[in-house]
Amino acid sequence: MGSSLNHALRLRLPVAVAALAVLAGCGSGSGAGDSGASAGAPRSGGSLTFAVGSDTGCVDPQQVASNDSIYSVRQLVDSLTDQNPETGEIVPWLAQSWEISKDATTFTFHLRSGVTFSDGSALTAAVVKDNFEAIPKLGTLAGLATGYLSGVKDIAAPDAQTLKVTFAQPNAQFLQATSTHSLGIVADASTKLSPQDRCTKGIVGSGPFTLAQYVPNQSTTLKKRTGYAWGSSLWKKQGEAYLDQIVFKVLPEAGVRTGSLQSGQVDAIGNVGKADENALKGAGVTLQARANPGVVFNLAANNSNPILADAKVRQALSLAVNRKQIADTIYNTGTQPATSILAHTTPGYEDLSAQLSFDPDKAKSLLDADGWTAGADGIRAKGGKKLSFNLVWFANAATNQPTLELVQQQLKDIGVAVTLKQSEISQFATVLVAGNYDLVWGNVTRADSDILRTQFSTKLANTYRLPATTLDQTLSDQAGTIDQAARKKLVATAQETIVQQAYVVPVVELQTELGIAKRVHGLNFDASSRIQLHDTWVG
Repeated sequence: MGSSLNHALRLRLPVAVAALAVLAGCGSGSGAGDSGASAGAPRSGGSLTFAVGSDTGCVDPQQVASNDSIYSVRQLVDSLTDQNPETGEIVPWLAQSWEISKDATTFTFHLRSGVTFSDGSALTAAVVKDNFEAIPKLGTLAGLATGYLSGVKDIAAPDAQTLKVTFAQPNAQFLQATSTHSLGIVADASTKLSPQDRCTKGIVGSGPFTLAQYVPNQSTTLKKRTGYAWGSSLWKKQGEAYLDQIVFKVLPEAGVRTGSLQSGQVDAIGNVGKADENALKGAGVTLQARANPGVVFNLAANNSNPILADAKVRQALSLAVNRKQIADTIYNTGTQPATSILAHTTPGYEDLSAQLSFDPDKAKSLLDADGWTAGADGIRAKGGKKLSFNLVWFANAATNQPTLELVQQQLKDIGVAVTLKQSEISQFATVLVAGNYDLVWGNVTRADSDILRTQFSTKLANTYRLPATTLDQTLSDQAGTIDQAARKKLVATAQETIVQQAYVVPVVELQTELGIAKRVHGLNFDASSRIQLHDTWVG
């Protein structure tokens, strides 16, 4: 194919059946794409109020990983590229074109001219260089972005419109990474702020909206950026956004969000609950759903825990979880039980449903053979040590608590005691880094299978304290393979290893379901099943 690849060759990522926050088929409801498609001619002006369930305490896109916060901060920044949610193709945004070296170590981007940040400063290759060099210094909250840049050898700006990023090893995932909010570009002044100031005071972006006000745990208000003229090539509208203002209100209670949408106090809500679907449909609300690609909701084991270091114990936990019961009982219509560590919408997904069967009898046999004996209270013990764990979860989705209460009961049925420990979503990174958990509940969204390396390579953050194994090499190899068929095989091997060893217990896919009022049109999902509001209008 020659010495380089160009976006004009229509480089595509392999996409499974359909077209990456931690935590929360194309799903149920009225569709997974564009709301209000037949509402007539779009009109400019007006305000949209969107209710979310939580706030991470941060409005810096490069440090935010939870869906509820990503919804707002995604509107503040542009990315070098964008990703088509239907095909997985990487397309131009701030970069008009690019070349990739044959060995996937060097990425050269050619930036469009005339782009400015909302403080009036110009987008240049030097600014992007400063962004990428500053990200690893942001700390734990920037784990996703830091992972995408892992292994960078050199970043150069040979001229104002040319950026050259070179990695020490082949890094096939990087092109898709440049389409994510985590590598959204901020103004040079913002790169010089402390991580905390970036979180609480906000950043300056070049996006279609600017940050007008941020009140932690209450609201985030965005204003239209006048003069905006450099949107993604995927967007229908060129130039400025339609909406004048967007307000994201934090309403933790699902019932309050639903009632606010029904009464017209808000125009759209995230995290629609199963129990509210019929009432919302009856009120004429559009339910729009899409499965999130990436790592599914799972029980991640702290593999440094002496008991959880035993693969037989972890495997027994996996066998004891009734995934279908959980998906059908608690989650919104169309949600699928986990059939791998990756969701089925993720490029490179491998169906491992046969290895994720519900078999409590086999789970009990494994524990029996491993020396864990049930006591009078039904809880197993060995050597005077109870088979009991704390399970940390975060209050950022209404489904979390009922899911884990059901998991708690399912594990009790095989003689495992689980104590649920709630924590605030703002403490997610702190809990993981400190290792203050036996099991932790979470997921990570990304529309590229390299998310497995980010989460499970011991060469990176290794927050699950995995031992160094051949999995590390498999994950490194897939990151350096540009042949998509060969990469898919490596990704399949990685999934099989993670599932077989039960380093984490996959439970259920995250399906993002939104409730959208009749007056709202053009509210779209991006490739990571988050929202893009440039094309959204009300009327």
